[in-house]
Amino acid sequence: MTSSVTYNGALRTTCTHLKSGSSFETDAPTDNNGKGERFSPTDLLATSLGTCMLTVMGIKARTMEFDLDGIRIDVLKIMKADPRRVGGIELTFNIPDELGGIDEKTKVILKNTGINCPVMKSIHPDIEVKIDWGKWAID
Repeated sequence: MTSSVTYNGALRTTCTHLKSGSSFETDAPTDNNGKGERFSPTDLLATSLGTCMLTVMGIKARTMEFDLDGIRIDVLKIMKADPRRVGGIELTFNIPDELGGIDEKTKVILKNTGINCPVMKSIHPDIEVKIDWGKWAID
């Protein structure tokens, strides 16, 4: 097993990673009867895309003998109604200056690695994903 999720009442859960014992709590969002004081389940869905992209890109960069320290992705989750679901995810890459000038071939390799991560491959095609690559955008 990977994890354990316990319902704590008041629309909150505790999620525990079984191998490491690390945990975090979730809360329902304010627009769905919660307090919005923690990640909601749909926040985690959207955020997992960013973490997966950066993880596989970091692995690829490591094989190319450099690192991606300092790259940040800002994540925007867009909800739809009827049925209530995640309808879109917008990712905005924030590239540190020292990584902004890497060669185009390396940028393409890293971007292709990111967009082919396991979470991206698992997202339903009805969820629209938009990526702003920031300094790595192709002009």
